[in-house]
Amino acid sequence: MKKLFTICFLLITVISFAKPPKNQYVRIKTGYGDCIIRLYNETPLHRDNFIKLTKKGFYNGTLFHRVIQNFMIQGGDPDSKDTTKNKPGVELGNGDVGYTVPAEFRDSIFHKRGVLAAARDDNPTKASSGCQFYIVEGKRFTPGKLDTLENTRLKGRKIPKPQRDIYTTVGGVPHLDQNYTVYGEVVTGIDMVDRIAAVNKDSRDRPTTNVPMTVELLKKKECKQLDKLLGIEGIKK
Repeated sequence: MKKLFTICFLLITVISFAKPPKNQYVRIKTGYGDCIIRLYNETPLHRDNFIKLTKKGFYNGTLFHRVIQNFMIQGGDPDSKDTTKNKPGVELGNGDVGYTVPAEFRDSIFHKRGVLAAARDDNPTKASSGCQFYIVEGKRFTPGKLDTLENTRLKGRKIPKPQRDIYTTVGGVPHLDQNYTVYGEVVTGIDMVDRIAAVNKDSRDRPTTNVPMTVELLKKKECKQLDKLLGIEGIKK
């Protein structure tokens, strides 16, 4: 009986440690610092696509090619790491991977400061670029400015109170909600975004000095530690 109990205990321990983390995290490294992003399980198509490209090393060497202070920093264009296409002053942002990702809008997910979201062209279904993304720096809004925004750019759509509270205290870019898919958020290193957003740029909002990145998946152990540290339950994959 004692031996059986020991075996059962060992099996439970092994199963416990073998369970995958609840969330996947990625690290973006730049010359302006690093940040760690949690990918949302609520947007599985975008999450899995970003994981797939990261595993391939697709983003390594690509640039943050468009930056606007108090708004966002954008990257992921494959042309930006092609030395025949990324000459100084050349417009970037038109490269792709030959497919799009269907929009995944969620009422509870919005453009607060620090979120990761998918860029896209002006297509009727609002499908996302298969590779280009942006990270929101954003700015704080007064209640009055949010009211004005609701009546103008949002065409009467009301911003839920919990989100209004975030936009007035933490900041973000509310006019992008329900137009571009948000699929992750910075959990550490938001200052990297602030530094990149503040660099010198040309008339096309491209940094005058290239800002290359490296993107890597965090290992399971690191993901579990972050889940625990952040107290995030998440949704099982």
